[in-house]
Amino acid sequence: MAQTAPQSDMQELREYTRIFFVGIGGISMSGLAELAASSGYQVAGSDRVLSDRTEYLVRLGVPIFSGHSAEWIDRFQPDLVVHTAAVHDDNPELIRARTKGIRVIDRATFLGWLNRQFSRVVNIAGTHGKTTTTAMCSLILMAAGIDPTVHLGAELIQFHSTVRVGKPGEVMVSEACEYMNSFLKFHSTTAAILNIEYDHVDCFDDLSAVIDTFCLFADQLPDNGNLVIPAFEPQVGRMLAALKDKRRKAGRPMPRVVAFGFDTDEMDGRPPDFQVKNLVFKDGLPGFEVWHDQRLYCRLKLQVPGRHNVDNAMAAIACAALNGGTPEAAESALRTFQGAEGRFTFVGYYRGAQVIADYAHHPSAARATLSAAGNMPHPRTWVVFQPLTYSRTKVLLENFARTFKDCAHVILAEIFSDRETNNGDVSSRMLADRINELGGNAEFEPSLAAIQKRLDQLITPGDLLLVLGPEQIREFADHLTGRSNHFGL
Repeated sequence: MAQTAPQSDMQELREYTRIFFVGIGGISMSGLAELAASSGYQVAGSDRVLSDRTEYLVRLGVPIFSGHSAEWIDRFQPDLVVHTAAVHDDNPELIRARTKGIRVIDRATFLGWLNRQFSRVVNIAGTHGKTTTTAMCSLILMAAGIDPTVHLGAELIQFHSTVRVGKPGEVMVSEACEYMNSFLKFHSTTAAILNIEYDHVDCFDDLSAVIDTFCLFADQLPDNGNLVIPAFEPQVGRMLAALKDKRRKAGRPMPRVVAFGFDTDEMDGRPPDFQVKNLVFKDGLPGFEVWHDQRLYCRLKLQVPGRHNVDNAMAAIACAALNGGTPEAAESALRTFQGAEGRFTFVGYYRGAQVIADYAHHPSAARATLSAAGNMPHPRTWVVFQPLTYSRTKVLLENFARTFKDCAHVILAEIFSDRETNNGDVSSRMLADRINELGGNAEFEPSLAAIQKRLDQLITPGDLLLVLGPEQIREFADHLTGRSNHFGL
């Protein structure tokens, strides 16, 4: 029998009228605030740093308070407070809200409540590729005449935002992040798991713990739900085996499993439901055929480079097809898709070199970006990399070093983290030293100004400059090229 969310959960969000977002400038929080405001809630929020995103919300009529103060709660008088994971219990707004008896929830709980307002929900999970796949799936559904509500972890030029407001109660497409088990608070009718690797080392002890939480995420699907997975990914295979065992012991049937991959792949002894055939690359861009149930489904020529984007496109096509997408819509949407912000984004030229910015916060993501860049015609590639979080850099330092050791030249910025304290046991200088010990060519620069000065000495016209890492370093890429915000925020 299909499982559904309790009716009390379906009604929970409707009990509130005034919502205050603490950390409202965050990439996800700003989007959730926009969705809440568009749904008729009275919304306000605060952040320690004002930005293009907070200015955009102000233009939408959302009051924004600079910094964190208990006074903001007294002024706005919310009946619900939502906070980002980077905000801790000693935050003055959270303290004041709890003192006044106001309900306080985290971002993931709010997104889960939002999920439950829709009859069909596509949640896309995985260590890598969530943003791109969510964007692709959403655009396919839109091209098919469906009006989805969308929640992304990056700006998308088609939305002029990180979110899209669609038809109330119908279809929602969202990223589903495993950090702090956030996605276990979500509700899905279709769930995709793109890949599983060891990440978020501050909340998972090892790879097995990550696989376990993805299994719990998949197990939350109703019995008549859809699970979209790659046929070729071994850790997803381990998750699937655990899910089958879990469902068998509970006396529950498996959700419908839909696999994607190449025609040479197998899932449980059968070919993938959605298959890639005749893949070719031209100037780094992939062209291929998509086959479904042994029939030609569509032909694609992507405008985003890399083998990993073939996988992202296949997952997006499968998720969309299960929710009203068509072959014609897939062809139409993906032949013009230029990528979400910060996902192999062309930001302009610096000293005649093409500049690409990419999130690439994990060694595997960095390898995928480097591989995609390797298929692009250019004489030399320079890399600027800023690691994200001290714990990830410490645990994965050797993996990062081996990822970058074959690059011609890597410049490292100091580690960025907005949720951890540096205790001094890891640094970007240490990573640079390890890359060099492995035979690579890396250097550490203590400031963005120093990095720019070094680039001035190195770059020549025609080169390719990859700027990899979190938002701070990607904004540095904008600084280099003079790119201003072009998403309407």
